[in-house]
Amino acid sequence: MSRKASAASSTANGAAAGSDGQNGEAAASKKASKEPKGKLIFDSDFESGNLASAEEIVSGCEWDLAMRPDTNNPKYRVWFYFAVSNVRRKQVVIFNLTNFSKAKSLYREGMTPLVRSARRRHWQRLPARNTFYYRCPRHNNSYVLSWLFEFDVEEDVYYFAYSFPYTYTDLQAYLHSLDRLNLPFYRRELLCRTVQHRRVDLLVIGSDPRKGKGA
Repeated sequence: MSRKASAASSTANGAAAGSDGQNGEAAASKKASKEPKGKLIFDSDFESGNLASAEEIVSGCEWDLAMRPDTNNPKYRVWFYFAVSNVRRKQVVIFNLTNFSKAKSLYREGMTPLVRSARRRHWQRLPARNTFYYRCPRHNNSYVLSWLFEFDVEEDVYYFAYSFPYTYTDLQAYLHSLDRLNLPFYRRELLCRTVQHRRVDLLVIGSDPRKGKGA
């Protein structure tokens, strides 16, 4: 019997203003569970996290996953980034991402999803032999991304992502590091703020055309 649950999820394309991606992940990793080991818990309530739902197809073995669409663009569904906890050591699972919006994908050319854990923070590609991007009859011949994975440590939280996450916090930290260098050819200005009060920066690299020639 299948079991479906909504995954806790942050706002698309980033978490709430001022949140920290790593802190969000740390909070996710501390969530306690009363479920027996092997009843996986899915979470995407951290910066850039995205997962809409997880449906258990085969008990303890296989899950159908769905992504939330981009904000203001419900037809665009590509990015996923979620955490899995409450695993059992040597538990082998199959994850199926079922609602991709594009037929053309680098997954058809050999790219594979990324995985890391709370204890092992370096991202690694999943083996190509364990990853499949194909038309699935069970999902109206839509493209589905499936991968096979074996958990090796019980007291750990595993993260899976479409590609290397680069969050709003990462961007702001990088821009702050450039600000401190006082480079003569670089300037950052606040252009405006989003409805969520995030900065939208204007970057000037080289001479500022607004100041005329030779500025």
